[in-house]
Amino acid sequence: MSEMIVLDTHIWFWWINEEYHRFPASWLSRIENADKVVVSPVSCFEIALANQRGRLTLPCNAGDWLRDALTPAGVELLPMTAEISARAVLLSPIHKDPFDRIIIASALEHNAQLASIDGNFPLYVELQSNLMKA
Repeated sequence: MSEMIVLDTHIWFWWINEEYHRFPASWLSRIENADKVVVSPVSCFEIALANQRGRLTLPCNAGDWLRDALTPAGVELLPMTAEISARAVLLSPIHKDPFDRIIIASALEHNAQLASIDGNFPLYVELQSNLMKA
């Protein structure tokens, strides 16, 4: 069975920038050996917005960083589908961040593992079998 891993925005950023110490050590080999490593389109928005607001610094403009952090890095961009949108709305009411809900719904729709250290994610009962453990 092939393994697809959805990287939450912060994990994607740290992985691309080789800040491996910021997430569980066991995840590095899992990510590198996964059949597919993917991100949601909302992660692109979050990176660009964080850069614009000064919450993170990119070594180049956001468009170039995003382009280089996708296909050349072996990361695929998932589509934003109607099914993902509907599923995001139907998730447990843990918190209201629409981007997090879309990322969670993306992992669920693709029956993928989700790499995130967001403290709210373990609270989603529907995510339990899809959330990567440390």
